[in-house]
Amino acid sequence: MFSILFPGQGSQNIGMAKELFDNFNYVKEYFLNADELLNKNLSKIIFDGPKNDLDQTENTQPAIFLVSYSFFKVIEKETEFRVKDAKYFAGHSLGEYSALCCAGALSFDQTINLLKRRGTAMQNALPNGEGGMLAILGQTIDNINTILKENEKKFICYIANDNSNGQTVISGKKINLELLGETLFKKNIKFVKLPVSAPFHCPLMKNATDEMKNLIIETEFNDPIVNIISNVTANPLSRSNDIKKFLIEQIENPVRWRESINYMIRSGINRFIEIGPGKVLSGLVKRIDRNVKLNQVNNLTDIKNLIND
Repeated sequence: MFSILFPGQGSQNIGMAKELFDNFNYVKEYFLNADELLNKNLSKIIFDGPKNDLDQTENTQPAIFLVSYSFFKVIEKETEFRVKDAKYFAGHSLGEYSALCCAGALSFDQTINLLKRRGTAMQNALPNGEGGMLAILGQTIDNINTILKENEKKFICYIANDNSNGQTVISGKKINLELLGETLFKKNIKFVKLPVSAPFHCPLMKNATDEMKNLIIETEFNDPIVNIISNVTANPLSRSNDIKKFLIEQIENPVRWRESINYMIRSGINRFIEIGPGKVLSGLVKRIDRNVKLNQVNNLTDIKNLIND
């Protein structure tokens, strides 16, 4: 049994999906439609940059969805591989929107519009540069929780992504992250500051939740044709009302990716197919369980090889 994975922010690169755009007219239509819905030339940003523009959250989120969706549709239309026979779809943060759209819970237009608002709301939840994120390496989630609890009178930081064994991402205000960094340094714990200017998936995103809540509630969702693994619960969702509830909660809650992958493996999944730019999620899965089979689909050769692999 297999699951489909959809990447989140950080997987973007200049030129992604250009060969799909050049080879399939319907993919070109997806890109032109996205440009029109966003009222900006996102296609040019994706193909030509500059990278600073592509890395702006308000552009990154719809861009990664657009590319992931395009690869998914090319697999569906051009090969005999039955992607919708997957037991689960799962996406990391914004990737959950890609999963929902590909599973028929949202239309393409709805997804672009939601991510346009989501990206802007999350970027603007705090003044630019006031918050950030860092990745702690080589520690268990319990160890990190202990460090945060022991130092809560000194600084307040939050677990944002429980990504894999030995990789946890922390969000917070910049001053608090600096204090956390000093504490980690003293303990000889490795960490890496991430090149983002906002503290995603923590209570500092409250303004973004307030902005997105009514929009998500008012958007008409369908029940997905494939169960979606929720970032918030690390369990499958199949009803549209539950999906709405947890999409709202997702903005301020940690992405429970490690638990999500472990749930799927316990449920019999022995193959994961990452559809979209980069190989970030495959790397995380490999750290969680080296015994599962992994495929990445982010070029035409990958698509051709998928059915024979």
